[in-house]
Amino acid sequence: MDIPDTVRTARKARNAATGTAPRPRIRGRVRAAGLMCGAAVLVAGALPLAALPAAAAAPMPAPQLVVVDCFEQPQTRPAEYLLACGDGNNQLVDLDWKTWGPKTATATGTDLVNDCRPNCAAGRFRSYPVTVTLTKPQPWSERPDTHRFTEMRLVYTDTAPAPVPKDVTYKLVY
Repeated sequence: MDIPDTVRTARKARNAATGTAPRPRIRGRVRAAGLMCGAAVLVAGALPLAALPAAAAAPMPAPQLVVVDCFEQPQTRPAEYLLACGDGNNQLVDLDWKTWGPKTATATGTDLVNDCRPNCAAGRFRSYPVTVTLTKPQPWSERPDTHRFTEMRLVYTDTAPAPVPKDVTYKLVY
């Protein structure tokens, strides 16, 4: 763009009066380069936004699935599980997990039960083969990324300890 002589003269007079140097003229190429750089910044800034829908659509990882023991500790496929937290007179042992999650977990093992005869201190532990099924996983409030099983079903494959039925379901409250 061509600047008229009167404007050029007025600028020189102003610069001389204020003691400032004349501003360089922006040429077409410099202006085009500036516009191209600005456009590149805008495009680069928009790319992460364009990628957001794809990232948001990615599936969330499945929560960790556990059974909580008497000490409120998470257990995954435990080999042993204490059923009688107060006195230790009933415990699942030798658990062999066939499945684990996302809705159920199933194991075979042995239920060791104190017969408490004549009393629990003098009683003997008896072995009962059992199939264990954990169900009803729920979010665990103490661990946001973890779900815990809330029910346990025991099916005794031979005899059950008296007076327990051969098929019994317990709510897991720990």
